[in-house]
Amino acid sequence: MANSINKKLYTKITLLSLLFLFFFLVAKSIAYSPDFSLAIGCGSSTNTTLDKRIWVGDNIDNKNLFTFIEQKTTNPSLKTSPSSASNIEIPYTTARISLSSFTYSFSTITSSPVFVRLHFYPTSYQNFEPSKAFFSVEVNNKITLLKNFNPSLWIHEDGEKITKEYCIQIKSNEKLNITFIPANNINQSNPYYAFINGIEVVSMPSFLYYTNLNDPKYYLKSLDFDNTNYQVLNDKALETVYRVNVGESQVPPGDDTGMFRNWDNDFPRYLEKQYPQSISSDFKHHLNYENNTIQNYTAPEVVYLTARSYGQYATEEYNVTWNFEVDSNFTYMVRLHFCEFDPNITNKGDRAFQIFIVNSMAEENADVIRWSGSRMVPVHKDYTVSINSEEGSSQIERVNLSLKLQQLPKTMFTKYRDVTLNGIEIFKISDKNNNFFGLNPKPFILSPTEQGLPTEQSKKSTIVIVVVVVVSCLMLASVIGVIVFVRRRRRFESHVEEMDESSWTKKKEGEVSSSLPSHLCRYFTITEIRAATNNFDDIFIIGVGGFGNVYKGYIDGDIPVAIKRLKPGSQQGINEFMNEIELLSQLRHIHLVSLIGYCNEGEEMILVYDFMQRGTLREYLYGSDNEPLTWKKRLEILLGAARGLHYLHAGVKHNIIHRDVKSTNILLDEKWVAKVSDFGLSKVGPTGMSITHVSTVVKGSLGYLDPEYYLRQRLTLKSDVYSFGVVLLEVLCARPPLVRSSEKKKASLVVWFQKCYNEGVIIEEMVDPFIKDSITSECLKCYCQMVLSCLHDDGNQRMSMSDVVGALEFALQLEMSEEDTKSGWTHEKEKSEERQQVSQFTSEDGSDVCFTSSSDDYGSQTSKVSTISASTEDQHLLYATVFSEIGNPRAR
Repeated sequence: MANSINKKLYTKITLLSLLFLFFFLVAKSIAYSPDFSLAIGCGSSTNTTLDKRIWVGDNIDNKNLFTFIEQKTTNPSLKTSPSSASNIEIPYTTARISLSSFTYSFSTITSSPVFVRLHFYPTSYQNFEPSKAFFSVEVNNKITLLKNFNPSLWIHEDGEKITKEYCIQIKSNEKLNITFIPANNINQSNPYYAFINGIEVVSMPSFLYYTNLNDPKYYLKSLDFDNTNYQVLNDKALETVYRVNVGESQVPPGDDTGMFRNWDNDFPRYLEKQYPQSISSDFKHHLNYENNTIQNYTAPEVVYLTARSYGQYATEEYNVTWNFEVDSNFTYMVRLHFCEFDPNITNKGDRAFQIFIVNSMAEENADVIRWSGSRMVPVHKDYTVSINSEEGSSQIERVNLSLKLQQLPKTMFTKYRDVTLNGIEIFKISDKNNNFFGLNPKPFILSPTEQGLPTEQSKKSTIVIVVVVVVSCLMLASVIGVIVFVRRRRRFESHVEEMDESSWTKKKEGEVSSSLPSHLCRYFTITEIRAATNNFDDIFIIGVGGFGNVYKGYIDGDIPVAIKRLKPGSQQGINEFMNEIELLSQLRHIHLVSLIGYCNEGEEMILVYDFMQRGTLREYLYGSDNEPLTWKKRLEILLGAARGLHYLHAGVKHNIIHRDVKSTNILLDEKWVAKVSDFGLSKVGPTGMSITHVSTVVKGSLGYLDPEYYLRQRLTLKSDVYSFGVVLLEVLCARPPLVRSSEKKKASLVVWFQKCYNEGVIIEEMVDPFIKDSITSECLKCYCQMVLSCLHDDGNQRMSMSDVVGALEFALQLEMSEEDTKSGWTHEKEKSEERQQVSQFTSEDGSDVCFTSSSDDYGSQTSKVSTISASTEDQHLLYATVFSEIGNPRAR
């Protein structure tokens, strides 16, 4: 009976594969038919078809395809489903999970090499939490693919899935065994576990990535040894670290050339700057493989018919740069895909440029026509480079692999001084021990003791926390308070976050959402939006992000607005779309960007805001040609943004955590008034004294994340304070929070600042040269103390946003006093001014701070520093009072 079922399954797979192959052959997009192709839905009891492909369940009899093996222990493996199983597809709807080792064994593979793809969905599974998933993966007990791997540390957003892909050589008559091994853990009450959602094994062409010794034309250039030849032979395995379609959107596995490879888009995750153009061919002509420069299965046609360029008539010097984070102490193979489809470029020398990989010259005179022979002929160039740690350490570190294209020097001739690139593939080559394992990703702010598996110190800290929690839970009054506040919070959150998605996705053209107050939020039809943007004309684009494009438009004839159009599959999905509408339609403050309305028709999700004439704060700090801001203007902008955040934290009925505070989310209107924007990730905060945090999956922007939030998934109001502290540093230093290409000690702005502060070299090493001469020592000291407090390890020791507002007002007062002195005010005139009384109030950590409380025009309570004299003695006195006991800032 089992054999009969398997024969039918084989027949079904074969017929489906043939139909799938025939379809794509007709469409001229499939070029390779794998000898062996198997997809397994781990933990599934059924066979399921997705995208014309069968995913075989591992919980039914499939011995003719593979064998599932596990140890005979008291803890057998489980088949389970994610706790949040809505809106996910195969193979992530089920999982195989175990506290003991288990193996998938394949004995029917007749060709080599093969792709092995491992699919992971990091989320909660019954009683298994993501933080306890630490395990290793080995192939045939000789190649270690992953070690102490924790999938949840690799995600960038809620619901993200992780795929690891490897190229494995299988010897003749050898089985392929993939074994999952949980990490050892002495804590038997809460041990580590291993899990897997899906496994793919797909045959690949023998010399797609491996060296063909019989091909005299193939050349793999090593950048480590004077551009000598390098060979990737059968004794090596490869890990696909990155595969990118340059200049266009993602190419999903179903659109690959028969091998189900996924091609990511290069922006915004990898492309360093936005200025290079995304260009494409007219798609009227297919690629020409007659010259047989490469095989037609090398990459999908769309990869070669889209590219990224700078523009043929650029006059300024430039680099087009991509950055990829990799593990040190490994050798990497970098494959660059090219195809000239521009009708203006037909001969050798028409377009030539230079290529640098990790700052090493890869090509001094790159000429695609010279390589390929003519237009529409695809070609690739392969290189290897060894990546070492930044300080020569033997320990593995996460470092940057950069790829740069730049113009030829003016002394070298080319008709068009431009660059072009179509695709990027980066492979890690197994080391001498046949290992791949490196580090789990960590923020730059983490100390070495916080990397890898939990330390003994963290275990002791956990025990202390547990004891405190248990004691607290014995207090009946606290329990009652928790119940009351939770019920209130749930009622509010249900209004904000639990709207029925179907009411949005099924909205008909012209309908207005009845759940939103019409006097606060206007509904636009797609016809109105198209009219406002001239049918989304590219000339109106004023910003680009992971969510999509932002256009400048005009409504009601002449009212300028900013129109954010979310693209399908963007990082900011429908939940964030609804969240922003719900929040912003009910919030009004001079320092918050106002939402005018929205559009939701068919697949379109569009938000319409007040137009901010001067753009983002970051544009006036670095990365643009704008004139730098004065120190006084920077303080005024920061003060406005702080007041907007303080309003969210304390000026509304239910406090709101922004969760994505950064310099690009602080916008400036025509009068330089700062306004906080982008509330798609915002979250209703904790309510009441007995609820201290919101437990949620980490979201936000790398470089700005609160380390407490990142490590424990506990979101608090102080998480925004930490992010704002990073913005304070950006404003002072005029550089990004993370610069991976910089030397290690300067890569993280936070770490570098703390080091320079301890060494007393802030003004010499870090302060933006444009404002260096205008900052007094008193103002700088006040500012740096505020920054250190915002960036404190312990969130409880950080300032509140109310304190930050007060401290910025104080710093601005110091700056204005200095300007008044320079303007000719006399010391006697200063003394004659009436001094206001300074009242005391207690900050959140119990320290006395000299601020007065006042209300702004919008009803929110803000803190103001009393007016002070410009005398140095008085400044020091008030400064000491303000910052005494606001926690003890210390460097991490």
